[in-house]
Amino acid sequence: MSQDTQPTLDLPFISEGAAGPHPRDDAGAMLALLHRWADAGWLRDLDVAFADQLHRHTPGAPLALLGAALASHQTGRGHLLLDLKQACANPVGTTDYREPKDDAPLSPQEVLRVEPGAWRDILTGWDAVGSGPGNEPLVLEGAHLYLRRYWRHERTITAHVDNRLAATENVHPDALRPLLDGLFPPGSYPADGADWQKVACALAARSPFAVITGGPGTGKTTTVIKLLALLQAQALQAGGRPLRIRLAAPTGKAAARLNESIAGQVASLNFEELDQGEAVQAAIPREVSTLHRLLGARPDTRKFRHHRLNPLPLDIVVVDEASMIDIDMMAAVLDALPPTARLILLGDKDQLASVEAGAVLGNLCARASEGRYRPDTQDWLAAASGEALPDYLVNGEGRELDQAIAMLRHSFRFGDDSGIGQLARAINEGNPNQAVHVLQDDRFGDVHYQPLASFTDRQLDRLVLGGQGTADAPGYTHYLEALAAQRPAPGSEPSAWDAWARAVLHAHGAFQVLSPVRVGPLGVEALNERIEQELARAGMITLPEAGGHWYEGRPVLVIGNDYGLRLMNGDIGITLAVPDSPEDPESGTTLRVAFPAGDGQGGVRWVLPSRLQRCETVYAMTVHKSQGSEFKHAALVMPDSVSPILTRELVYTAVTRAKKAFSLLAPDKRILEQAIQQRIERASNMFA
Repeated sequence: MSQDTQPTLDLPFISEGAAGPHPRDDAGAMLALLHRWADAGWLRDLDVAFADQLHRHTPGAPLALLGAALASHQTGRGHLLLDLKQACANPVGTTDYREPKDDAPLSPQEVLRVEPGAWRDILTGWDAVGSGPGNEPLVLEGAHLYLRRYWRHERTITAHVDNRLAATENVHPDALRPLLDGLFPPGSYPADGADWQKVACALAARSPFAVITGGPGTGKTTTVIKLLALLQAQALQAGGRPLRIRLAAPTGKAAARLNESIAGQVASLNFEELDQGEAVQAAIPREVSTLHRLLGARPDTRKFRHHRLNPLPLDIVVVDEASMIDIDMMAAVLDALPPTARLILLGDKDQLASVEAGAVLGNLCARASEGRYRPDTQDWLAAASGEALPDYLVNGEGRELDQAIAMLRHSFRFGDDSGIGQLARAINEGNPNQAVHVLQDDRFGDVHYQPLASFTDRQLDRLVLGGQGTADAPGYTHYLEALAAQRPAPGSEPSAWDAWARAVLHAHGAFQVLSPVRVGPLGVEALNERIEQELARAGMITLPEAGGHWYEGRPVLVIGNDYGLRLMNGDIGITLAVPDSPEDPESGTTLRVAFPAGDGQGGVRWVLPSRLQRCETVYAMTVHKSQGSEFKHAALVMPDSVSPILTRELVYTAVTRAKKAFSLLAPDKRILEQAIQQRIERASNMFA
């Protein structure tokens, strides 16, 4: 049943003081109340429909039905389970409760007056609830109520990771030391502590499962290239074939960015110190695909061509931007890996988690900052890499998982004089006062705070048109000027039009407006319309007649995978007018949308607008959609009120999209301060 489908029920009208049974005492009254909660926006229609369907097939007690609806609702908020103890302690917090106006239904606080143990007993007695393997739609484990799908995924992921960690090889450090010294020659790393990239390569080389996490500019891509070179060198030295390796990312945009980075770095890194260095370099893949394409997604289903019975024919899988992977996708990736294959995850543990349920990278890296490396790991690393781990990262009670996680701790991009780096650090540390201080400190020319008095404030328009007046902080006029100035002459070769499109796409990627929300005066939808109108008033674009959507210069974001067009969710293209016949200077022009081909060679894919069925204008995008992207200048527009959406992770993700300049526009800096103090906490038992 779709989320928008509301079941038709002939149930009594329930409100406080109304005649009739209380919802805690009557299943029909409880379902009626849940419908009123959905009408008030406290639950989703999907959550109520789920409880209703269960009751139709397996009648349940009122509080059991409430548990089912709340368990469903938690998955919509990113959690994997409903914690009964937490729900009883804070009933309002388990819903999207807002202060009601008139004719209010009973609140969660008024309904959920029960001890967790009593609620658990009620759920245990319901045939729709199981305690482990079986077919019941709900699973109760202690005080945690799951939808079976998420319970199964959690168990699957934990089992796969544990099995791989149990197979960690006893690699002799003498076998790694010369290879690591060749890849990391003296002086290649700042002399301010351990070479964390070298440490990460050593740790990952001995484990079939490894995680490399770090903030922007810490060198995750460089590290994984050297790790792959290390593993290929080992394979070739042993006289075997080159390892079969695939690189993947969750979205098309993230895959394209990694593709460009990998291709450039593999070509530029020096492998001369390795035996068969040229062969090693040639054996490192340059092409990056999306996870959906890697697994062989079947359109309109959740199924993939590759799975346990048809595993991927690979030796190593590397997944970048792993913070974006939800629990469904992680379970699918692990299910499709042969038992002997390595899995290497890369990502920033402090970024936003996936839009869907689960925070797999966050769960894996919950203790990464503390290290928790055992003394035997410390000794092995010293012998294998020559690097000494500081004692504060050593803990004799470290788990096997801790020994497979490496955190890169030095940023090559953001030094002490970088406002972006200082701001990101203050946000991560939960220090709102320091964050505001950095934004207002004139010493940091790469961060800017602009009070936004209202939606009509001209500050936003000036930002969009002209940035901060520096080359490092361009606005959207930057790409539109490139569009006009670099247009090929009529009759130019097709390659000239491709080169033009590449230049425009590159210029567009220099600036991006971000918003935490889609709706509202400062949400993505309103901002897109506002920016479009402002650019038209400035003569930078020409909007079509009423009813039209397409015009030259329109940037569009793909919002769904289209395997026929080879476009993935998150891809950005620019609408350009190109000749109907490049050879004929007198031919007319047609609007086509230019997308990066994502081939690592700078190719361009041209698509007719009529073929793009799932796309939207993207002068502004949500912070979630920006993950996997980087911009020379990123501008975050904050809404005028605090909401659960505004969190430390969201602000950090927005700030770290910027490479050279970051601008914050907010009605009041207190919105930022409160957001930094609000963290995302997703209920899960994975790796707890």
